[in-house]
Amino acid sequence: MKEHTFPSWPDVADQLVAVAAGRSAADTIITGGIWANVHTRETLPDHDIAIKAGRIAFVGPDASHCKGDTTKVIEAKGRYMIPGLCDGHMHIESGMLTPAEFARAVIPHGTTSMFTDPHEIANVLGLEGVRMMHDEALMQPVNIFTQMPSCAPSAPGLETTGFEITAEDVAEAMHWPGIIGLGEMMNFPGVTAGDPKMLAEIAATQRAGKTVGGHYASPDLGPAFAAYVAGGPADDHEGTCEADAITRMRQGMRSMIRLGSAWYDIETQITAITEKGLDSRNMILCTDDCHSGTLVNDGHMNRVVRHAIDCGCDPLIALQMATINTATHFGLEREIGSLTPGRRADVILTSDLKTLPIETVIARGQIVAEDGVCLAECPHYDWPPHARQTVNMGKDLGADDFQITAPAGANAVTANVIGVVENQAPTRALKFELPVTEGRVQSTGEVCQIALVERHRGTGTVVNALVSGFGYQGPMAMASTVAHDSHHMIVVGTDTDNMAMAANRLREVGGGISIFKDGAELAMVELPIAGLMSDNPASDVAAKTEAMMQAMRDCGCTLNNAYMQHSLLALVVIPELRISDLGLVDVRSFEFIPLLEPVS
Repeated sequence: MKEHTFPSWPDVADQLVAVAAGRSAADTIITGGIWANVHTRETLPDHDIAIKAGRIAFVGPDASHCKGDTTKVIEAKGRYMIPGLCDGHMHIESGMLTPAEFARAVIPHGTTSMFTDPHEIANVLGLEGVRMMHDEALMQPVNIFTQMPSCAPSAPGLETTGFEITAEDVAEAMHWPGIIGLGEMMNFPGVTAGDPKMLAEIAATQRAGKTVGGHYASPDLGPAFAAYVAGGPADDHEGTCEADAITRMRQGMRSMIRLGSAWYDIETQITAITEKGLDSRNMILCTDDCHSGTLVNDGHMNRVVRHAIDCGCDPLIALQMATINTATHFGLEREIGSLTPGRRADVILTSDLKTLPIETVIARGQIVAEDGVCLAECPHYDWPPHARQTVNMGKDLGADDFQITAPAGANAVTANVIGVVENQAPTRALKFELPVTEGRVQSTGEVCQIALVERHRGTGTVVNALVSGFGYQGPMAMASTVAHDSHHMIVVGTDTDNMAMAANRLREVGGGISIFKDGAELAMVELPIAGLMSDNPASDVAAKTEAMMQAMRDCGCTLNNAYMQHSLLALVVIPELRISDLGLVDVRSFEFIPLLEPVS
């Protein structure tokens, strides 16, 4: 691994002092800009920034005393100088890209710091996979801080993963150079119940002086939530309403509010600041999950900040939520998040604070993007062959593997059905009366089939269930090896022959997303690394992703970003109903329930 080395503040303090005092020349000076000061929430016109060794040495009305013969001058021309944007919680794998290609995609959007939880790859390749993500992250020209995944499996006993993360793994990772804390603690029932393993992971993180990420996906804000907070998680991004945000902040957590490809949770929570007037320092903006199409076509954290402003947030407060608030939360206030002396010189030049066009991006003192084009090298990790051979189904599947058998003699059945909710992570637990033909349950109307195919250990296991809300019409199927969080294979379809073809196609290519209609392949997104990521450029993956989403529409699905909904149907830590390799899970009670209700 070729780590992108960067000197610490103490390493270069003597150089910064000399430049600020005028005894030595700056490497770069940005002149004539409007300084957006996120510490004081001010905009100060006609200011300069002097940079040395990748860090800020001086900020003031006139940096001419810092200029030397070799100093590079960047003219701001009256534009705003704002800190590089920080994503407080995200999963790189959700972009279907490696860290290098994810960085290349978001740098032009002004994201210079990311706090990433690679728990997707942890479920497939274990601690080794996390280390590979961590190592590629450290090779990049921007700041990618890694949170050690906490929950693989996310809900022990309810799913089987390729690997498990142990408390010993967490303790070991706390000594890696790029680890900033513990990833989202999704097993909130375990924390609330005092599970020794979960508390040991939290303790190892706290003893290392690092931040514990939270994930409390429950509407219960009573004693169960209080117990979770007492366990140690310091933030949470699973809120969906104003009360969620307020309760988290009142209990000393940071409320992380997200705008991802399918999550629209800012508008309903930011009112805690814009209408209730609570202290905005305890709120952080994040994306959580963004696929490549969103990154290429819509943006990243710039999109999130703009959305917060459109929801009524003051532009400087929104900027704080994507810079200094995030840095402070992770103990990095003296390192990133503001344009002040000693900090990394991560600067954006923009002509408007509200619409936030990202015109020039500077990271660690170097211009890394201009006018939407990434100018920096984003080195790739050498992924080993076994990381590209993770779809182990054990056998090719046939239509019979996807049949749902009815009780003997039944003409109709009452089924427990997963209900998809547009733009929301939670599902609904529904019941439908479905017909039976020749002993097999028929999916009709708005109900279609869903299957989870085991792909880590080659067991050949297929768990069948039913789902509503996609609106698919005609014989079709969609299969994906992105199946949060255990990342087996999710197959959704109206026809068992097409379901078998879509699943077998992913076995053939080593992972990704496949859509079949009427026996022919409509779309394919190859994701060979862990069945989760491609190391091709984001534009290439985005083009295939858009073709995939068009294929979903061609099959009758009109949901916004329906792919994200598909990929989350096995996420057994978010209510109400989910599928796993062990059965149908009612997440409200964390218990298995039958697919078909017993005949009375």
